[in-house]
Amino acid sequence: MTTEGRGTWGSRLGFVLAAAGSAVGLGHIWRFPYITGENGGAAFVLLYILCVALIGVPILFVELALGRHAQLNPVGAIRKITGNSAWKYVGYLGVAAGVCILSYYTVVAGWTFGYIFKTAFGWGGPHGQLTGNVLLNALLFLAFMLLTVGVVYGGVQGGIEKWSKILMPILPLILVAIILYSLTLPGAMEGVRFYLRPDFSAITGQTVLMALGQAFFANSLGMGAMVTYGSYLSKNENIVTSGLSVVGFGILISFLAGFAIFPAVFAMGQDPAAGPQLVFVILPEIFAAMPGGLVVGTAFFVLLAIAALTSTISLLEVPVAFLIDEKGMRRKVATWLVAGVTVLFGIPSVLSFGGSAFFTSLPFLGGMSFFDLMDFIFGAVALPLGGMLFAILVGWRWGMARAVAEMAQGNPAFMGLPGAVWGFLVRYVCPAVIFVVMLHQTGILRKLME
Repeated sequence: MTTEGRGTWGSRLGFVLAAAGSAVGLGHIWRFPYITGENGGAAFVLLYILCVALIGVPILFVELALGRHAQLNPVGAIRKITGNSAWKYVGYLGVAAGVCILSYYTVVAGWTFGYIFKTAFGWGGPHGQLTGNVLLNALLFLAFMLLTVGVVYGGVQGGIEKWSKILMPILPLILVAIILYSLTLPGAMEGVRFYLRPDFSAITGQTVLMALGQAFFANSLGMGAMVTYGSYLSKNENIVTSGLSVVGFGILISFLAGFAIFPAVFAMGQDPAAGPQLVFVILPEIFAAMPGGLVVGTAFFVLLAIAALTSTISLLEVPVAFLIDEKGMRRKVATWLVAGVTVLFGIPSVLSFGGSAFFTSLPFLGGMSFFDLMDFIFGAVALPLGGMLFAILVGWRWGMARAVAEMAQGNPAFMGLPGAVWGFLVRYVCPAVIFVVMLHQTGILRKLME
């Protein structure tokens, strides 16, 4: 077995920006605003930040500590601490999730490319005109996949770190520019009040579960991406400060995304609770109607494309690192191989929006599309399952004493109270909460409460 092509981060900043890029994706800029809109605005934002602190941060530390300790991909890392036990299949689950999520996530990411040109040139037509055009949808999917391959092909420092340093600082700059423009629109302050003035009476059990789910899914947890990125860290790196920087950047981008969207939504008299269609249906209508909207809208979809790219990079890197570590493949061969398999898996998702009657409405699943099926299996089930198992693995199998000792390298103070609190959260709180989130995401909890 060889580690040719494995690599390390060239700097702490490079790691922070790459890991933040993995976490910051469509979940922050597409999913966060519409979920916030559906769940009452400011109160949900505060609840989300609390959930990130209690669940997101502890699980992030789990994955980073495991990855740095082993200096291997998720499968190799687990094998190193448990031997050739059944635990290794948690790592295989993460590798499979990376490929499968990438196969359908890149379809949505391709739409961001389409909307850049759609908005810039003022092309009208409903969202379905783009998604239902099989050839266009396929070309956008392949273009985004090739862009992702180009970055991962360059390696850790020359590809992922280099482009993260370029792309990640652009995100807040574009968001701030859109915010400044949105705030000049008549009626924008109503959106600001919705977003910044909490109404705690709006919080329900459903709101709490949605906040917990968003805190988990928006931080690239459960599939081993952070195990992989952690494996490129040096032993003297301070995981605590670096990890908190990653989470902080993600919260900042989420917060700014809402600040960019809600003033414009209220200014144009639209419904903030429009749901998943908020970004791809409602916002284009808003941009088309507002003065200077073509420029602002184009900038927004460039922003969305960058966020999607930084996530697809990490999704591809997980299986690539597996092939480099476990199968001795050269990075370039591994990258193209995984990309080829992902494209084959992605074709049914491309055809899930009218391109094929079968994949658009699977007859044996009550009309669910292939795209929705993949999102259910790997988004609603595999990710929380992986996160819960990582917490149990580190908390109970590897042991918190070893995990805290790993965290304390680069931060000796972690051996005291911080390590004890982290251990309690990892062993007891996180597995229980993630299990409830998984029941909620799969709809089982709702049926149990009926």
